Amino acid sequence: MYITLTLLSYIFDKIFGEFSFVKSYIHPVIFMGNYIKWFEKKFYQDTILRGFFLTLSLLIIVFIIVFIICFYVDNIIFLSILGSTTIAANMLKKSVADIIQNPSNIKYLVSRNTNDLSDHDINKAAIETYAENFSDGVIAPLFYMLLFGLYGAFLYKAINTLDSMVGYRTKRYENFGKISAKLDDIANFIPSRITAILITILFFDFQALKNLWAFGKLHDSLNAGYPISAMALVLKIQLGGPTSYFGKLKNKPYFGEIKKILNKDDILNALKFSQYFDIFLISSLVVFFI
Repeated sequence: MYITLTLLSYIFDKIFGEFSFVKSYIHPVIFMGNYIKWFEKKFYQDTILRGFFLTLSLLIIVFIIVFIICFYVDNIIFLSILGSTTIAANMLKKSVADIIQNPSNIKYLVSRNTNDLSDHDINKAAIETYAENFSDGVIAPLFYMLLFGLYGAFLYKAINTLDSMVGYRTKRYENFGKISAKLDDIANFIPSRITAILITILFFDFQALKNLWAFGKLHDSLNAGYPISAMALVLKIQLGGPTSYFGKLKNKPYFGEIKKILNKDDILNALKFSQYFDIFLISSLVVFFI
């Protein structure tokens, strides 16, 4: 168990976020993204096998780099700062909170069509992406870091970055991105459900904990429906519903039981989870040192 590394990494992320003062091209996730773009440009084929080679090659590269760093560096502060780059708690909260003042920025956070969204739809999209990405960007890297150290956090981040770039069910990526998408489903299976449980428990809504399983399984994603359903249930709102992606309307199911027009206060209420989680995580990990 890498308790100290996980705790310090989370604290550094809360303080420094994405290290905006560091040149972006040396950020680990930017490096992964650049490699994926390079591989796709040079070796793309509409086959599962070529996508497998992309996934395997990136994971091997990331593993080797982390191995070299861990072999030569034994400074917990440096390793924790490095680990913090796999966590997006700071950036996620700021990005979603920004939607309250700058609704048009929702286009940077979601893949759905945003040109004709109403205020209600923008607020709904912000809450949905906050719940889903809290699992992908916070809980999952912390979970794998706690179990496997930097290896777990960075290999997970590589898988998640692959999925975010090529894991789409479009004509170009249906085959090329299939391995990445399936691997991401597997990697997020446990973290997504942990996230959903934490949302209901930290909001002290045990009825929501009971009901979220019925809603969560309705999503066509293996994992996304659970944190989204949990957030809808604790906030007493309804998320989901018909949504336009890549120019096509997708009839997503509804998550939650109470229909209402969502406003900015609903985003603020959702963001309270970040404060609750900060208290929960830090107090839980610190107890191991007492």
